[in-house]
Amino acid sequence: MDLSLKDKIAVVGGASQGIGYAIAHLLASEGATVAMVARKQEPLQEACNRITQETGAITFAIPADIRKAADCENITRAALERFGKIDLLINNDGAPPLGEIQSFDDIAWHKAVEQNLMSVVRLTRGALPSMQKNGWGRIVNITALSAIQPIARFGLSVATWAGVIGYSKTLSLEIANQGITINTICPGRIATGRLGTVFGTGTPGQIDQNQLAQMTQQIPMGRIGEPDEIAGLVAFLCSPWAGYISGSVQHVDGGRHASLI
Repeated sequence: MDLSLKDKIAVVGGASQGIGYAIAHLLASEGATVAMVARKQEPLQEACNRITQETGAITFAIPADIRKAADCENITRAALERFGKIDLLINNDGAPPLGEIQSFDDIAWHKAVEQNLMSVVRLTRGALPSMQKNGWGRIVNITALSAIQPIARFGLSVATWAGVIGYSKTLSLEIANQGITINTICPGRIATGRLGTVFGTGTPGQIDQNQLAQMTQQIPMGRIGEPDEIAGLVAFLCSPWAGYISGSVQHVDGGRHASLI
């Protein structure tokens, strides 16, 4: 299927590794020009170069920390100055620390809100005028299954990503007749470095076979998901084929989500 993404301008967060990298790579493979965002310049530039070499697409590195308001403004400004428009915005980043919810002070809550919620608000606010001017756009937020199926010790993420879902649903109603969609994806257990950090030994990418076996027993499909399986849904939601889908919350979790909707 041709996803009709050729010559679209995409801004992808957390793009130097994991799910963000898989999304940037697939959008580039489909012909999009990709502005890739991450905090560390060197691995980000390496990721850009690799995608360009493998796909032939134009990539552009924007080193930035989405937890900072000024950096969010710089991301959209840099993309608009370089390419003249933004068609696709993929809000993706890491996550706040884990811990008992009562253990977090105001500073921790402030940081979580800045990272998970306000980054989405600010980046969307920066990209939306370009989409409205052109009468077309796609916004996709990457959260986690815990946002709709809470897990103990994930409170900072659960609360702030729930805010993202509420924000996105409200915005979808306000821009529904402007050719712009906004949707949220809630990945389950996906094979990235964070999986080991959260559920394994505490070191990115490190999770032993016993831990992996216990984890997969909780997943109806009996396996961990791959970043490309998130990227595939993102690419579809960014395409004209998904033009009638907006305000939705999609869980990609091997059947692990436990409610009816």
